[in-house]
Amino acid sequence: MRARFAWLCLVITAAASPAMAHEIRPAYLQIREVAPSTYDLLWKTPAQGNMRLALDVTLPSNCRNLGEARTTPVDAAVIQRWRSTCDGGLAGKPLVIANLATSLTDVIVRFEPLEGRAKTLRMNGATPRAVIPERQSKLAIAKLYFRLGLEHILTGIDHLLFVLCLLMLIGDFKRLLGAITAFTVAHSVTLAGTTLGWLRLSSLPVEACIALSIAIVAAEIIKVRTGKSGATPLRPSIAAFGFGLLHGFGFAAALRDIGLPDDAVPLSLLWFNLGVEAGQILFVAAVLLSVFIWKRHAARTPAWAWRLPAYAAGTLAAFWFIERTARIFF
Repeated sequence: MRARFAWLCLVITAAASPAMAHEIRPAYLQIREVAPSTYDLLWKTPAQGNMRLALDVTLPSNCRNLGEARTTPVDAAVIQRWRSTCDGGLAGKPLVIANLATSLTDVIVRFEPLEGRAKTLRMNGATPRAVIPERQSKLAIAKLYFRLGLEHILTGIDHLLFVLCLLMLIGDFKRLLGAITAFTVAHSVTLAGTTLGWLRLSSLPVEACIALSIAIVAAEIIKVRTGKSGATPLRPSIAAFGFGLLHGFGFAAALRDIGLPDDAVPLSLLWFNLGVEAGQILFVAAVLLSVFIWKRHAARTPAWAWRLPAYAAGTLAAFWFIERTARIFF
């Protein structure tokens, strides 16, 4: 069973390219009404070096810009700011993101009127055009942030690779359940603390340390399977809790990129975290089900097969660590 599981893990590990280490970060559009029918806009698009995604905001025909946009490059993004006036206002009017239909990126739109509650929308390739609603329910916000949390964990290959390494390291189901629970509790704590402003860490060192955590667990797999004692298998829940605190900072960085509605921070945070947990459960269940099916139907694998996914995960994590550390200094 362990050999078959190793082959399965190798396939999953091989699919995790450096470009997929994180989900494709969303673009973010903030529209703040500063006077009747006058709006300050902040448009943040993901960028690679000096190249930003070719996404542009198209306001309704009743709008005109007051001056040129001011462009500022920031970490892995470009921010543009400008002011527009729209006769009759923007509520109930269509908003279009040019080139979004051919992009894999989502856009989070936050509309803040002078009166009433802010509205948060999500646009993607299937819906490059949206209408800013007059009103928005709490249920709509909960659904939006649950889906964002679910998609973040399922497309965050580094987080999933860490969970996969835990599955490879801990064979006992009871101890595995305890370790995953500890990981969940820990990253929920730092996610909430960072989002609410109680904790703060720079995202680049956090991303580098997340890669290092994968490499450490991969090294533990090799030590244990070769008969040496390791710290993580002896106290898996404690180790998972410690690493979970670190991964929570990574989740919080993604949530900062997305943005939170000021009038529904606890609600959005709760449902984003529930989405992350749902995605994690789905991933673990899929891996265990795949192992069960493989055990019943797959051909026998060599005894040394377990080494391949462990070394592949460790090598990939080491590459991520070096690449992310270099980004801190260059």
